[in-house]
Amino acid sequence: MNILIVEDEIPAFNKLKKLVLESIPGSEVIAHLDSISAAQSWFASNPMPDVVLMDIHLADGSAFDLVKLVKIDCPIIFTTAFDEYVMEAFKTSGIDYLLKPVKKDELQTAFQKLDKFRTFFHSSKDVEVQEPVNAEYKKRFVIRFGEHIKTLSVEDISYCFSESKATYARTAEGRTYPMDNNLDSLENMLDPEHFFRINRQYIISLKAIDEMKTYSKARVIVTLKPPVKEQPVVSSERAAQFKLWLAGEL
Repeated sequence: MNILIVEDEIPAFNKLKKLVLESIPGSEVIAHLDSISAAQSWFASNPMPDVVLMDIHLADGSAFDLVKLVKIDCPIIFTTAFDEYVMEAFKTSGIDYLLKPVKKDELQTAFQKLDKFRTFFHSSKDVEVQEPVNAEYKKRFVIRFGEHIKTLSVEDISYCFSESKATYARTAEGRTYPMDNNLDSLENMLDPEHFFRINRQYIISLKAIDEMKTYSKARVIVTLKPPVKEQPVVSSERAAQFKLWLAGEL
């Protein structure tokens, strides 16, 4: 995978490049650009990369100025220290919004999302009408606790959460079951039409949302049913997609 990094701070670039090479096997950082003018020249004379990792504040302006000047026909993963540009970022070809300092697991999640998008568009490229295919998503889990074994239907799950390095599923009746899979694995197993990963600790179902309130500029605090001790907050990097998910636009 050919990756272009647009970042005007050398330490930030070096750290991001290291994370990319550690996290994405077979990837190659093909160029480092630090300004709008350098990016304009590069895009004019080079083929489009597979993905661009782009800071928002550059040496000579904003990344949003760049996308107005240059047609970037590939996904963009924005990396920034500011959370107030989330909505504007997703009006471009941005697929994720990572806050600095960028964390390895968040970067990996962003690339997993990129792979999902590619798989979807590749499989539906020549199909005029395509029926939803849900066979890839889990319908039930086998739960083991002590000497007991039972099956848990996905339809009965209100949310999954991590606590003390373990993962659990809670049902609408308020029953809690230990899960063999961590949240990263469950995120790929659960149908994204009905479930959303709001932060590192929670994957919630739409039916589990009781109330939502604005928590900060970009974040949302969610009241779940059955209730939890501390109301979870939608992380700022996931807030824009969360709103799209609520609207059924993902």
